[in-house]
Amino acid sequence: MNSIDISWPITPDMTAYKNKKRVQIEQIKTMEHDQVRETVLHLGSHAGTHVDAPAHFMHNGDLYDVLSISLFIGQCVVLDLMHIQDHITAQDLQSYTIPEKSIVLLKTSNSFLSATAPFNDLFVYLDASGADYLIKKHIKSVGIDYLGIERNQPNHETHITLMQHGIGIIEGLRLQHVTAGAYMLYCLPLAMVGTEASPARAILVQ
Repeated sequence: MNSIDISWPITPDMTAYKNKKRVQIEQIKTMEHDQVRETVLHLGSHAGTHVDAPAHFMHNGDLYDVLSISLFIGQCVVLDLMHIQDHITAQDLQSYTIPEKSIVLLKTSNSFLSATAPFNDLFVYLDASGADYLIKKHIKSVGIDYLGIERNQPNHETHITLMQHGIGIIEGLRLQHVTAGAYMLYCLPLAMVGTEASPARAILVQ
């Protein structure tokens, strides 16, 4: 069994959405002084690899702890969209085989950005037509290799379109080292209660 970690490394200098640095790692005990090591972590719910809940953008949307974790575990297909320069549309997705009830991961040129690079305002994203297409394919969840699945959409059309249809959203994946194809995905968010998102560890298994 070959396991592939596709999680964003958590460090104080990791890329942050719109450069809003919110990760702090404080070592409060050291081996030299305390004969033990202990660390305190301050982490935003949207830092690195994470899942979004409907409450993130919808007034009456479900909080993260209402979502079923099964949304983020299951048969997965990684699509190679490296040729896309700006945004992924329905037309871009039509040439791919997307099984029903699968989890779709979008591999783009975003994955080749450094995990500590300044935020890229021009990251490749999924537009509303692409979201509509995935809904018609009856997928379970969709993930992308940057800290947002959309950009510069004032009404958050991509997020809301997916959320209204119960589609899970995974952001902040790292797919540079992943070959397109079929996998099992195990994306395990933290057991957060009352939040609109949760950090996660994501692993593909062949």
